[in-house]
Amino acid sequence: MSGDQPRRDQPGRDQPGRDQPRGRQSRGGTQRDVRSSGGGARNPQHRDGRPREPRRTVQPARQVAYDVLRAVSESDAYANLILPPAIAEARLDAQDAALATELAYGTLRRRGTYDAIIAAAADRPADQIDPAVLDALRLATHQLLATRVASHAAVNESVNLVAAAQGRGASSFANAVLRRISRETPGEWEQRIEDSARSDDERLALRSAHPVWVIRALRRALAAEGRSDELDALLDADNASPEVTLVALPGLAQPGEPRRPYAPTAYGSPGGDPHRVISASGGTVRVQDEGSQLVALALAEAAPIRAGERWLDLCAGPGGKTALLASIAREHDVALEANEVVPTRARLVRNALRAVPGDVVVHEEDGRSFGDTHRAVFDRILVDAPCTGLGALRRRPEARWRKTPADVAELVPLQVELLTSALDALAPGGIVAYATCSPHLAETTGVVSEALRGRTDITELDARAVIAGVAESPIDLGTDGSGRVQLWPHRHGTDAMFLALLQRDSTDTRDVSAEEGD
Repeated sequence: MSGDQPRRDQPGRDQPGRDQPRGRQSRGGTQRDVRSSGGGARNPQHRDGRPREPRRTVQPARQVAYDVLRAVSESDAYANLILPPAIAEARLDAQDAALATELAYGTLRRRGTYDAIIAAAADRPADQIDPAVLDALRLATHQLLATRVASHAAVNESVNLVAAAQGRGASSFANAVLRRISRETPGEWEQRIEDSARSDDERLALRSAHPVWVIRALRRALAAEGRSDELDALLDADNASPEVTLVALPGLAQPGEPRRPYAPTAYGSPGGDPHRVISASGGTVRVQDEGSQLVALALAEAAPIRAGERWLDLCAGPGGKTALLASIAREHDVALEANEVVPTRARLVRNALRAVPGDVVVHEEDGRSFGDTHRAVFDRILVDAPCTGLGALRRRPEARWRKTPADVAELVPLQVELLTSALDALAPGGIVAYATCSPHLAETTGVVSEALRGRTDITELDARAVIAGVAESPIDLGTDGSGRVQLWPHRHGTDAMFLALLQRDSTDTRDVSAEEGD
């Protein structure tokens, strides 16, 4: 799913916004989301018509972080989409931009833990606190317990945010709550909320800021490799700020330094800010997680490439992996096509391909029926299916609080249909790479098993051997007894990408030419 949203008709991809809830595409990713999301100080009066308190001094970085929190809470916006334009609009320098990013992302990652602390200090459930006040309390709690920000600055400016947004009465409440929180150490608060837990998993959930159901899903996925003892390391990695990884499109750009350990196309962003490098490259360098790069490279390396092959990216939006595949296809005289049913996302795919010379046909069809209308014609197909995004929680900090087990139940049938469609679209001897940015077993091995049920024309390849061959240095891949690959943030420094490689029998000579449509 690096890079990027569950819906019934067509998948999204691994870039920002992929796990966006259906029907909310227009809510995230604009500066208007931030400006209208309840920052409060920009509006002359409360929503009920009462005059607002005079605007009090708030550091710009904190104001930006608070505005992002409000947009996420009120509009289901995505922090990774709205934070960069908010920083630009506020004209923050590099230091303040880094502070705003840490405050927004850190607060969102640990929201569940902070809500438990706030509830204890306020002596009321967090969901009974006004949302605008609660976001300010979360922001202050993060500063008090997880940063070196001075306590008085964290308290005073957060109280000012509440006063501007909700008035003097609310600010007095916020001040009292934050004073209580500031009187105890992070360790004391951790102990207090853990003592209130009803089970070991709930205790771990409070400590690690992950919902209980996510913890259990991650534990099961690790246990499938015999490595359940790595759970704490994985949860810690989810809460760490990830490094920015760039991809240099083969034949069009050269990777810089520092190099990443596995994908030959991957390297770290110099100084952490990629915009200058990306702009100078004209699109031949872009942000992409190393795990996403490995998935695309594995499809290309799964078998020797023959000139004239026909490739497909079935779930292409917004186009990050499509561009990488296109650059590889260009070097081998291969025709690449892409498919993305949502027109706005199809435009993103076309934009992503502008840096790659040559023409790539971008279809706008339902991926579930693509195999019926393009039967047995593609030699390689990437199915980067829509998923819960549990493998990218470090990059999408609010996602862990939005997803539920019901999302898995809704997505799995779609994933099975998409993979089945791709298998039907394979030419004899062709290969499908099925990938998700989720380690949830129902979305990974469960989908592969279901799609292969009753089929005798498909053989599973050893994706572990292919990834090991692609990697520039030895890579520690666990095994569940199959040849499938599960990458991990704590072990590989990548998103938790899953990969299975499936090949159609080359001796399948059924006449399917009459069934093909385009």
